Amino acid sequence: MSSTHLTDCMIEDVLETIDTAYRRHDGALVLTTSFGIHSALMLDLASRAMPGIGVVWVDTGYLPEETHAFASELEERFPIDLRVARSELSPEAFEARHGRPWETGRAEDLALYHRVRKVEPMKRALDRLGAKATLAGLRRSQTDHRKKLSPVSEHWGRSKYLPVLDWTERAVMTYLNRRDLPMHPLFYEGYSTVGDWHSSRPHDAGEDARATRFGGVAQECGLHLAG
Repeated sequence: MSSTHLTDCMIEDVLETIDTAYRRHDGALVLTTSFGIHSALMLDLASRAMPGIGVVWVDTGYLPEETHAFASELEERFPIDLRVARSELSPEAFEARHGRPWETGRAEDLALYHRVRKVEPMKRALDRLGAKATLAGLRRSQTDHRKKLSPVSEHWGRSKYLPVLDWTERAVMTYLNRRDLPMHPLFYEGYSTVGDWHSSRPHDAGEDARATRFGGVAQECGLHLAG
């Protein structure tokens, strides 16, 4: 059950989940991060439970400068082993071959972009690390797809743990404030979620947050979809 308020029990449950997953998979547990708005939450929790945890971040080549600055800040702050995953195609080579799929308004073009620049690099990075299981900071309130997820599932042939799945936005913000953790710089410019520069924009009042991503064509980039 989700709780509006953050409790010590909620935090202890997350730390225990991470510790249990680490032991169950012989230490081959990896946290995936986007260095997005609330990414300090899982980086703090995971590194508290498992200092030195491996972390994979996909750099698409199209991320805002603010995301790179935020990533550098958090890498310095937390005891993590950060690995950066990138497409085998440079942005220039990708555009020469595929154009700019984010400009067409077609879901199938976005899916190609996400597969080449996000999904395939992430899969390769996890394979190289020998990851048997992954952690992610997904929450039910974020998208329709995430509402239906389970706290533990199989994904890409690995166990996937979502220890803050039932945390509310209020609980997240309480934890961040209590631990004096930073938010992504674009949060202060009105962004409630942020990815690539071409597929993110500030959040208008009364608007669904995910409508600000991918031109409203999609809610998910593919990293958390089956396949």
